Amino acid sequence: MKKTLSLIIFTLLSINISAQSPVGSWERYHNSEKGEKLKSVVIFSDGYQSISTYNAKTGKFIYTNGGTWKLEGDSMTEKVEFDTGNSERVGLEVTFKVQITDSTMKIVGSEMEFKRIDNGKPGELKGAWLMSGIIRDGKKQLRDITIPRKTMKILSGSRFQWIAYNTETKKFMGTGGGSYTTIKGVYSENIEFFSRDDSKAGLSLKFNYKLINNEWHHNGFSSKGDEINEIWSLR
Repeated sequence: MKKTLSLIIFTLLSINISAQSPVGSWERYHNSEKGEKLKSVVIFSDGYQSISTYNAKTGKFIYTNGGTWKLEGDSMTEKVEFDTGNSERVGLEVTFKVQITDSTMKIVGSEMEFKRIDNGKPGELKGAWLMSGIIRDGKKQLRDITIPRKTMKILSGSRFQWIAYNTETKKFMGTGGGSYTTIKGVYSENIEFFSRDDSKAGLSLKFNYKLINNEWHHNGFSSKGDEINEIWSLR
């Protein structure tokens, strides 16, 4: 009887572990070959994911990749949409084993272990968003989000990353990310890395935002000081 009960408990625990969702954000600190302390952050939204690696002290951008994902048992399958280390991986599917608990995510067969930052909360803007338009002179100008050239912003409960890329040409145009908050209609970004200009690391930006008919309306000033009035749509 005790053996049967132990087996049932073990089975239930195994099911619980394998059923854990990766949705949210995760972090890992590690060292480069030169001994530099690096930080890697993974963001999972429903169906999409990205990973970014940068110098933990200076914010110098190192690497990013991402795309779609699905989890079947302990098998994670990702279809690559962008990869700054090897653009030839774009369009390919990669499958690997993962172990996910409430607090950790391990890539089986490697030394990679991530600690959970959040589980998608509070995250009023959590999800994978594509830039779908701008407002100019009070008029909405829409953009076709089905074309290969994409600007995506992916958010968990507390982390964000934007990426500009082309799935057809496999070209990568830029990325940046860090932490964010949404308080009383104000969306604040705390930039930790910015591939086009490492000096932007540490900068904080504030924007007004509204959710209107499942669109994210976003306006304020960019890191260059340019006025922006953007529309984003969930993928």
